Amino acid sequence: MKIASIQVALKNLELTRPYKIAYKTVSHVENLILELTLENGMVGHGAANPSKQVVGEDPGQVLERLQPAALEFLKDRDIRQFFGLLDEVQEKFAASPGARAALDIALHDAFCQYLGVPVAGFLGSKMDGLPTSITIGIKDVADTLEEAAEYFGRGFRVLKVKLGSNPEEDLERLVRLRAAYGHQVIIRVDANQGYSSHQLIRFFEKVKALDLELIEQPLPAHAVSEMKQLPSNIRKVIAADESLIRPEDAFRIGEAPCGCGIFNIKLMKCGGIRPAREIAAIAQSAGVHLMWGCNDESRISITGALHAAYSCANTRYIDLDGSLDLARDVVDGGFRLQDGLMFLTGKPGLGLTRL
Repeated sequence: MKIASIQVALKNLELTRPYKIAYKTVSHVENLILELTLENGMVGHGAANPSKQVVGEDPGQVLERLQPAALEFLKDRDIRQFFGLLDEVQEKFAASPGARAALDIALHDAFCQYLGVPVAGFLGSKMDGLPTSITIGIKDVADTLEEAAEYFGRGFRVLKVKLGSNPEEDLERLVRLRAAYGHQVIIRVDANQGYSSHQLIRFFEKVKALDLELIEQPLPAHAVSEMKQLPSNIRKVIAADESLIRPEDAFRIGEAPCGCGIFNIKLMKCGGIRPAREIAAIAQSAGVHLMWGCNDESRISITGALHAAYSCANTRYIDLDGSLDLARDVVDGGFRLQDGLMFLTGKPGLGLTRL
């Protein structure tokens, strides 16, 4: 079954609400959308929204790298050469994680549609559903509580709170959230590289009684050696995000003493489902749990991450809310959200439907 054509376009999916993190404010969102069509008419969908601050490229640059001449090597290729095609994509677009992710996701979708099985089923499903966290950006206390009440009313029971701008206000926000909801909600925090080692240790001591589930990327991305020197009880609850881009980073962080207890895998950082599962295998060997995260992404790549997550036995956490605040999308389906839990549809490929 040959690949007949590949189309790419840049789409502004917009946001229903802007938000702030430690190093930027986000008010709109563009995604690179890719459609890979087989000669029988089946369409594999891919998407990319890499973060320029993390991997050095944005969706517009991905579009420039996926011009027709650069994709000619895939034309008329047999989708049954699946693993070889994935290898070629990773090699030809080594400098562009966004291009690799969009093509990798589309190839997985098209091939598994051709086989008639879900991507997770092809990879080996290990679980059915997990609760996703939903993110509250950097806000004052009142706005934090207001947004948390909205999410609680919608059935979400895992809140991820962005930190990093003001440690004292950060603490007050968390204290007030725990007071408001007790242990009806799980609270995760994400400092987005906003703390030094000294600040993190002080913060950790102050929040012990709040029973936080995890602390995502508290130190700068380059500070892996500093992360490894933290007390073991702190390292255990750290989720490495910006420090973890490639499988090589997973080896470096996971080498004893392991710098964290959790790897946050994002398809937009590592370049798709295949390298994500390579990181997952390294994590399993190192005794590290997995968290699957995202940027502001189309349902296409969110669904790709969910299939990958549910195919890995060491997945413990998902943070795949990236399509929930989009004002529009180009597909429907892929997953079902019920009271904050994300379930796959069981349909072939990624189970997406064009809008």
